[in-house]
Amino acid sequence: MPKPKLFIPGPVDISPATYEAMCAPMIGHRGPDFEELYSSIQPGLQQIACTTRPVFLSTSSAWGVMEGAIRNLVQQKVLNLCCGAFSDKWFDVAQRCGKKAEKIQVEWGTPLDPDSVRSRLAEGGFDAVTLVHNETSTGVMNPLAEIADVVNEFDDVLLIVDSVSSFSAVPIATDQLGIDLLLAGVQKAMALPPGLSVFVASEAALARAESTPDRGYYFDFLEFARNHGKNNTPSTPSISLLQGLDAMVASILKEGLPNRYQRHAENNALVHQWVEERGFAHFAPEGYRSRTLTAVANNQEIDVPAFVKTVREKHNFLINGGYGKIKGRTFRLSNMGNETPESMKELLAALDDVLPEFV
Repeated sequence: MPKPKLFIPGPVDISPATYEAMCAPMIGHRGPDFEELYSSIQPGLQQIACTTRPVFLSTSSAWGVMEGAIRNLVQQKVLNLCCGAFSDKWFDVAQRCGKKAEKIQVEWGTPLDPDSVRSRLAEGGFDAVTLVHNETSTGVMNPLAEIADVVNEFDDVLLIVDSVSSFSAVPIATDQLGIDLLLAGVQKAMALPPGLSVFVASEAALARAESTPDRGYYFDFLEFARNHGKNNTPSTPSISLLQGLDAMVASILKEGLPNRYQRHAENNALVHQWVEERGFAHFAPEGYRSRTLTAVANNQEIDVPAFVKTVREKHNFLINGGYGKIKGRTFRLSNMGNETPESMKELLAALDDVLPEFV
């Protein structure tokens, strides 16, 4: 059976043009060819991230940079904002790194409340906050601008933001919002294979890192900054992924960021319409729903694993049956990356074909 077309929250389908770019001849990573590749990617990534700062390139999953943020930027205590599997895990990672950590925990499917962040930070003792912008386990998009405004009220508290599944799909005004570390993986809305992360660090973040001991090497933010000055990376990069990233960034800018944001919104709206017309409910509340995926609440109590399996067997589309402790209580449909209204309608037609067997 051929591999299915992916409508899961990541990795997502890769375009033939991206694969072709990744098949370009190999180059050395310590020479002018790589320096040219590195520098050519920067202006486009800066536009996508809405920043004038360097966009560092890490050959790792986003979790590498997420752990690196803890190691580089937390000296006193970190406040982890927890509302789903990935934001909850950040609290665990902070503790495993030997850092003092506290959390604000809300029920999965509930967005974070900026006022609760203000109240906790007012207690004092924190020097960093972690936030997952778009929680793929629950389909919740947290109020980034409002939370950033709150964190910026507190001097010397750095804001660390995971934009793994929102980067390039919705506008994120990194510099304007005062985000100290913005990070993303490329396997979701950027529609590249896994294994590469991008991140932006503020001057305050780099200054904090400079005075933080035991940063290690592979994720030492100062090493990224030093090597950026030479259009290079601290250690051997995934050159093929960077060639794909170069092509993908060019494609995004050709489409135009406003058009890209609109396409994701329109694709997302098609899924939302399907959810409501078929009698399902949203797991995330109105006003806080992801633009890149939809977490469908299983209020009709269908057999989600069997539903997912049948969709694949009959139509060769792969959807996701929920994550972690809400597995079976939700199923998730991705609309991110290269998807179009036409491809989303194909998915929804397939779901309509299979659904009568389960309701």
